[in-house]
Amino acid sequence: QVQLGESGGGLVQTGGSLGLSCAASGRTASTYTMAWFRQAPGKEREFVAAIRSRGGQTSYSDSVKGRFTISVNNALNTVYLQMNSLKPEDTAVYYCARRESWIIVSALQSLQMYDNWGQGTQVTVSS
Repeated sequence: QVQLGESGGGLVQTGGSLGLSCAASGRTASTYTMAWFRQAPGKEREFVAAIRSRGGQTSYSDSVKGRFTISVNNALNTVYLQMNSLKPEDTAVYYCARRESWIIVSALQSLQMYDNWGQGTQVTVSS
């Protein structure tokens, strides 16, 4: 069993920055994939960014590319999401996800590939 604990988030004005973090605990593997998804009210959960351990292969959705940066600290089993130039449309509950193996690059954006999920943290961007 793997547990994911998210922190960060909050309220920020348009153009501002926020950072999220997600720490994994429990029966974790040394090779894994971690990702961030988000869900706005009335919308489906959508992919934001993903990263594979060790090699650091990353993937971003087109809507956040160039503004968000995902990174991982393998020693701490923690993934980070630095969000810059935030827009009102970035407002959502952000979820951390993890799989205890590498996911192939072409499937990194697939919600179904992830086995463990955090409880979510709210990010609100005011206009």
